[in-house]
Amino acid sequence: MTTRTRTDILLLAGFCTFLFSYGIAQFGLIGADEPRYAQVAREMLERGDWVTPTLGGRAWLEKPPLYYWQAMLVYSVLGVSDAAARIPSALDATLLVLAIYLFFRKFRSGVAVDAALIAASCTGIVGYSRAASMDMGLTASFAIGMLTWWAWRESGKRIYLSGFYICLALGMLAKGPVGPFLAAAAIMLYSIAVRERRLIAKTLWVPGILLFLAVALPWYVAVQMRNPQFYREFILEHNLARFSTNLYHHPEPFWYYLPVFLLAMVPWIVFVTVAFAQSVRVWWTERRSECDLELQFRVFACCWLITPVLFFSISRSKLPGYILPAVPAGVVLLADYLRQQLEQQSPLPKWMAILHALVACSPIVPAVLIGFIVTEHRLPAGRPTWIALTIAFVLTIGIAVTLAGRLQWRMLRFVTLIPVVLAVAAVLKLGTTAIDQKLSTRPLADELASVETHKMPIAVCGVSREVEYGLVFYRDQVIDRYEAGKIPAVEHLLVAAPAWKPNVAEWTKDRRVTSLGHYAPQNLDYFWVAASSSAKQ
Repeated sequence: MTTRTRTDILLLAGFCTFLFSYGIAQFGLIGADEPRYAQVAREMLERGDWVTPTLGGRAWLEKPPLYYWQAMLVYSVLGVSDAAARIPSALDATLLVLAIYLFFRKFRSGVAVDAALIAASCTGIVGYSRAASMDMGLTASFAIGMLTWWAWRESGKRIYLSGFYICLALGMLAKGPVGPFLAAAAIMLYSIAVRERRLIAKTLWVPGILLFLAVALPWYVAVQMRNPQFYREFILEHNLARFSTNLYHHPEPFWYYLPVFLLAMVPWIVFVTVAFAQSVRVWWTERRSECDLELQFRVFACCWLITPVLFFSISRSKLPGYILPAVPAGVVLLADYLRQQLEQQSPLPKWMAILHALVACSPIVPAVLIGFIVTEHRLPAGRPTWIALTIAFVLTIGIAVTLAGRLQWRMLRFVTLIPVVLAVAAVLKLGTTAIDQKLSTRPLADELASVETHKMPIAVCGVSREVEYGLVFYRDQVIDRYEAGKIPAVEHLLVAAPAWKPNVAEWTKDRRVTSLGHYAPQNLDYFWVAASSSAKQ
């Protein structure tokens, strides 16, 4: 390993460690998915079962097992915790960054470090690298697969094509058939765009297909044999029905993923947009002639970017994480555009420098004010906002002036990382307490543990799914719901929304109920409920 390589690796390791995992446990698991996935992995580990995911002891077949397997391995080393549940995503994001670095070093030299740091600093990558979810696993396997496909396309070496099929198999294990489908669609679109349709047939390499089946198929066969309902629940309901209907109540307008993708590409939106527009314009101009490999690579990145955006825009069910596989395509496109500008020694237009500086520094404002935004859902009036705006303004001026100087493109990476690091640091320093109290169930679980003399069953009434699944993980218990008719007969704790007090009083009228406290950040009451007379007997 050369000194330059060692320096690059240390640089990337430092940035990835800070952006993806520093302070990863400063706030608890948020939303419904994070604690639910973390609990499924815990139950699989406790049972020593690597085939059937379970939640509350019942088969939970919505997602494939790759994240669970990763979390189980981390749990077995570090123990079960919210931080351990997030480590798989941080490792997947780091692997993605390293793969982009190695790809550009091998096939597009000169901007390998730039490409890797651009990937590491994208808002979408940073955000989902800190989430206990399947999205980063799918994104990493899909993106690495696409890069290995191009490596085969350019070099002709079948070892890369083998890697492509292995990555598709891992994507299949990460989130189901969507990964292989997106790869096939992007490659077909690219083949048509460059008028080389024979690439489709050449990609369908029998040994590669067998390799894909050898990696992906065993779990699917095993889980179906153990759980005959798997095909209906996983394929029909959580893939086909999720795509074609609003069964899971995530409706959004058709154009939803355009702003979501742009936000995921912050702070690089301006240059990604310019690179995409220029690549499409050049391709359109030269579409009737034979494109050189340089242009074909940019067309490939554009097709890769477009495919997830269009596919998920058509879907009736939309969530922000679905678009994450398009983000590495934007990174690859921008990095190659940057390489082209450096080789041609093109001047950086001042309007691009100013607009980029504005976009890059804009996250400073919500990052500094994150605590207030989370608790009050608005920007505070007066001094705090003015301080945040002043910091962002000064940084914007500094970046714009620097990019207008002599080095221009060569300073792009350095100056852009400054507001990214500051924004992440601000969130970790100023916002984690508010995020923990307002969005996570961890503090509530700690309060419940402090008021009980022994661990009791727990039930909820009128609370959100986020609270319910958060308690499932932090209490490591099955949670009953009063409004679903599941009222424990034994002594238990109850967490309820204040609006449901009359219902609670009606359902427990023959039992002794004692108020234990009120969790103000999420406006929840908690009670001790005595055993029913039948349970005592």
